[in-house]
Amino acid sequence: MTRGPVDNGALRDWLRFFGRRLLQGLFVLWAAFTLVFVVLYLLPSDPIQLMLSGSGAEFASADDATIAQLRAQYGMDKPAFLQYLDALWNALHGDFGMSIQTGRPVADLITEALSQTVVLGLFALAIGLILGFVLAIAATLVRFGWLQQLLLSLPAAGVSVPSFWVGLLLIQYFAFDLGWFPPLGGKGINGLVLPAVTLSIPTAAFVAQILAKSLSVTMHEPYIEVVRSKGASRAHALFHDALRNASLPLLTMVGMIVGNILAGSVVVETVFSRMGLGRITYEAVNAQDIPVVLGVVTFAATVFVVLGIIVDLLYPLLDPRIGSQVRTRRRPRLERTPERIAS
Repeated sequence: MTRGPVDNGALRDWLRFFGRRLLQGLFVLWAAFTLVFVVLYLLPSDPIQLMLSGSGAEFASADDATIAQLRAQYGMDKPAFLQYLDALWNALHGDFGMSIQTGRPVADLITEALSQTVVLGLFALAIGLILGFVLAIAATLVRFGWLQQLLLSLPAAGVSVPSFWVGLLLIQYFAFDLGWFPPLGGKGINGLVLPAVTLSIPTAAFVAQILAKSLSVTMHEPYIEVVRSKGASRAHALFHDALRNASLPLLTMVGMIVGNILAGSVVVETVFSRMGLGRITYEAVNAQDIPVVLGVVTFAATVFVVLGIIVDLLYPLLDPRIGSQVRTRRRPRLERTPERIAS
């Protein structure tokens, strides 16, 4: 019967923590939406003029009345602050309006492009995790100092190399020279390999950097030394005891990894002529298509926030030390009175 207050206290702590994270996430979404709106509004070009210039000869000589009608249609005849309030209010209801360039609902454009980017992102994430884990484990197990330094220097090189340059090299060698894969916009698994590999290299480098550092610290923990003193090999201690704990810091970086993949898809999908969120974002920024850019950025920020909250809620379950620290902070300190000491 004495467990009721403890359980209720734990539930209150969890709800309080969830509420703080939810408020932080909402603030991030609002800040991302506001920043993108301000930046796009400050651009010197005019979205309506850009739309008319790319709409064919029938709009090439549009008169002032037509331009004014289009501005009113997209709400651009209002002051900037009122445009922002209207856009924010509609976004709160899941409505990002119509694309200025295509005239289609922004939600439909995002939904159609999302499946292509998700497939590409998952494939790239799988390749990046495999390469990153292999590189970090190899650098930890290798006994030669020069080889270890060489392996540890590869992630820095992977992060610094531009994705578009890697993509062009892969196209030149594997598509044009060897003919193994289609160079641009291929269908199926063959058309997915080169862009996924290009997108996975920064992810693999990031994973290898974090995991190698974490393994370096974990392998010197006292419990690993105890395992080694019982006769276990270095590889056995790494795979059976150290790898799980050393991988936990990567969980906190999952939002950053997904964000990097979404950001990298802009370059990769453009280089390989693949239609996806990255490609429509690139085209929308060039055309100053404010509703599309706002929709894509808000969607990406929502994914980032949701993943961050999920990770924060799961982390204490995967690492019991965090849960014990929370309970210790919540448990009131008992005064050391003579009666209590005697008891």
